[in-house]
Amino acid sequence: MKKDLLRVLDLAGREVLSLVSSGRAWKRRWGRRSAPRPLAGKSLAMVFQKASTRTRVSFEVGMTRLGGHALFLSPEDTQIGRGEPVRDTARVLSRYADGIMIRTFSHAVAEELAAASSVPVINGLTDDHHPCQVIADLMTAQERGFDLRRMKVAYVGDGNNVANSWVEAAQLLGFTLRIACPKGYEPSVRIRREAEAVGRGDVRVLRDPFEAARGADVLYTDVWTSMGQEKERRKRLALFRGYRIDNDLLRVAGKGAIVMHCLPAHRGEEITDEVIEGPRSAVFDEAENRLHVQMAILEKLIRH
Repeated sequence: MKKDLLRVLDLAGREVLSLVSSGRAWKRRWGRRSAPRPLAGKSLAMVFQKASTRTRVSFEVGMTRLGGHALFLSPEDTQIGRGEPVRDTARVLSRYADGIMIRTFSHAVAEELAAASSVPVINGLTDDHHPCQVIADLMTAQERGFDLRRMKVAYVGDGNNVANSWVEAAQLLGFTLRIACPKGYEPSVRIRREAEAVGRGDVRVLRDPFEAARGADVLYTDVWTSMGQEKERRKRLALFRGYRIDNDLLRVAGKGAIVMHCLPAHRGEEITDEVIEGPRSAVFDEAENRLHVQMAILEKLIRH
């Protein structure tokens, strides 16, 4: 039976930890000529309706390193944008490829694609969820010595897709998550309830970023204005002005705290230049780890 990865809650806690472990194993093998090629002869169709740097490159390179082939499909390359039903596209791609990765706006599109597909579907990002990113973030935290079941994470800023996926990860693994955001910009209430129903984590939404960051092992942020929200930019700049990771916020975090950002960063807005370039920054290790974790995901879902 095929398995999709559309959100973190599609996995059990042990499966998340297994993917982190497998991602670290692939990272250790990086550059070895003798590394296994478990997806030799396999193909991945990559459907992009949202622009990307990291998602496209990491999936394409990862699939190649696993011995397979990735095919990039932009909005201009498919008939979805011209009115073809998503379910028809899914059924056709399933006949050609061994897996499908989709990066799109509406999560319902990813769900419809997965429902009609006979091969595994991976969510490369939707407006509601970003599971691959957060699993890579967990790998980064573990590399830095943090216990994924006992750490404290402070997410500062917009309660967007990444925040939603952090909520699900916290509930699955049981760690502490504090989210600081302005009123009206919290993570999805529905997703929080769904995660609470299956989880054991300590998740709270706060207004004060300093309260959220106090004693945290990981400080995390993302852009204040995501793709598709450009008309709200001026309003968001005013609302989120106090939700920035800077050295003042870093001082109240735990002694060995690290800083993460899923990129691209608007330096000087949600994070300062000195923090992203500072000794506590794990931002570019985190970006690299997208590649290794996604290799683990591809191997798990497409190999069999």
